[in-house]
Amino acid sequence: MSEHFDAIVVGAGPAGNTAAYTMAKAGLKVLQIERGEYSGSKNVQGAILYSDALERVIPDFREDAPLERHIIEQRVWVLDDESYLGGTYRSADFSKPPHNRYTIIRSQFDRWFSQKVRDAGALVVCETTVLDLHMDGRQVVGVRTDRENGSVYADIVILADGVNSLLARKAGFHEELKPKDVGLAVKEIHFLPESTIEERFNVKGTEGVVIEMAGKITQGMVGTGFLYTNKESVTIGVGCLLSDFKKSGIAPYALLEQMKEHPAIKPLLAGGEMKEYTAHLIPEGGYNAIPAVYGDGWLIVGDAGMFVNAVHREGSNLAMTTGRIAAETVIDLKARDKPMTARNLAAYRAALDESFVMKDLKKYKDVPDIMDRNRQFFTAYPNLASQAAHTLLTVDGVDKKTKERAIRKTFTRARTTFGLFADAFKLWRAFE
Repeated sequence: MSEHFDAIVVGAGPAGNTAAYTMAKAGLKVLQIERGEYSGSKNVQGAILYSDALERVIPDFREDAPLERHIIEQRVWVLDDESYLGGTYRSADFSKPPHNRYTIIRSQFDRWFSQKVRDAGALVVCETTVLDLHMDGRQVVGVRTDRENGSVYADIVILADGVNSLLARKAGFHEELKPKDVGLAVKEIHFLPESTIEERFNVKGTEGVVIEMAGKITQGMVGTGFLYTNKESVTIGVGCLLSDFKKSGIAPYALLEQMKEHPAIKPLLAGGEMKEYTAHLIPEGGYNAIPAVYGDGWLIVGDAGMFVNAVHREGSNLAMTTGRIAAETVIDLKARDKPMTARNLAAYRAALDESFVMKDLKKYKDVPDIMDRNRQFFTAYPNLASQAAHTLLTVDGVDKKTKERAIRKTFTRARTTFGLFADAFKLWRAFE
């Protein structure tokens, strides 16, 4: 631990592994420090892997990566208490290789990725906690760990230690996290026979399905639910803003239990054996919550930089992309023998701004505040949409024009004509 490295990466999730792998592959002397027993030991749950981000780093990852199912169908549901209204996109093109999205089990995938980091030449040290950053004035020059004589030094430290980055906060790189900018998600994995999953979700082989859900399942809180298929299990979960959980007093596990009893969801889990449960924080603040991501001798990547697109539920691709861009910035500066100063590392933020990461987050920058101030999107509208569909689809001798007038009256009674136009404008502004 007394050696001097070109770079130290703190954390071994998708962002940290991508950064460490990319730099090691380029010949840099890299140390990666992970507090878990091994990479992924703290992540038992399933997740979605977006192949493009990983393919840019490991083009042949499909040959040996532990992948569960490739996604061929996306469903979006808006639920009231008893029913749902939704849409589905299913394409045979998504079954043609190379596949675009996969479900994975994080503990298996992260461990596989960590081995790739080792194979590339990085030194990976697990079961080690980084306690502080070593500073020389304003310049980060290394880290102090909980090991005996555990100080280690490097030209650059990349922080990939998750949404609640204690190191960045202790060093004053960003403020205390605001509860309205962080979501708390709870997940379960329910094991089912492979044949049951194929029959229940109308898939075969390694095909898979993702269902994203919103509406009454979050009991008026800002949040969403999700369900997707693995090889021999189904991952189900729900997440809401930490501020809402605190305000409402609703326990996250109780919210998930109620969600599983919904008439549209319960049959999908029937006969399954729940073996894994986990809870974790997710950055939800979007573009306006992104802290400073570079400085003298340091960079921030992944969840630690709030790089999650909550609107499209994209996280792993943003994590891997920010990890790669950070690594490429360091590689370029090392090649040109440039010091790791804030002025030079500003190239990282400039590259991010040109990537889909910042462009997408900027596009949806107003969504968190608009959703937070307009709870009717999670309460009134799911009921109104369900009632409208029920009215139209019920054949009872009433003519359709009369039904349409009744639906309009129900909407205006609930929100008023002005309110409906105002809500439509808010949604347009949030997503345009």
